[in-house]
Amino acid sequence: MAEKPIWEQIGSGFVQHYYQQFDTDRVKLADLYTDASCLTWEGEGFQGKTAIMTKLSSLPFQSIQHSITAQDHHPTPDSCVMSMVMGQLKDIQNVDEFVFPSEQIWRDLALHHLLTNRSSAVNGCRHNKSPNSC
Repeated sequence: MAEKPIWEQIGSGFVQHYYQQFDTDRVKLADLYTDASCLTWEGEGFQGKTAIMTKLSSLPFQSIQHSITAQDHHPTPDSCVMSMVMGQLKDIQNVDEFVFPSEQIWRDLALHHLLTNRSSAVNGCRHNKSPNSC
């Protein structure tokens, strides 16, 4: 079996790390953002590490579990990686309820534009539920 292309290895590793941190300790996500990063959450844009972390810290749920059902990773012309992620989102404090009970699917098509250098990847942009960008 052939080894996965490098962009898939980078994207898969980043997605696993990002959502593990999101689920266990969102504060640690700060290391993945820069002042040039942006986040769009339900149509509202947030620019820079401080604004993004303020938004993520203010989310109404404390304990959440992402169950990734699909992820695709693509190289970009500027030597970055674009990742698209879909899955289920569950409030683990209320085990029988999904955070989005009407959809039961986490439809944010989380797009991560990973700006890579030889040793790390940072989150360039993450979109949640909205095609708009910052």
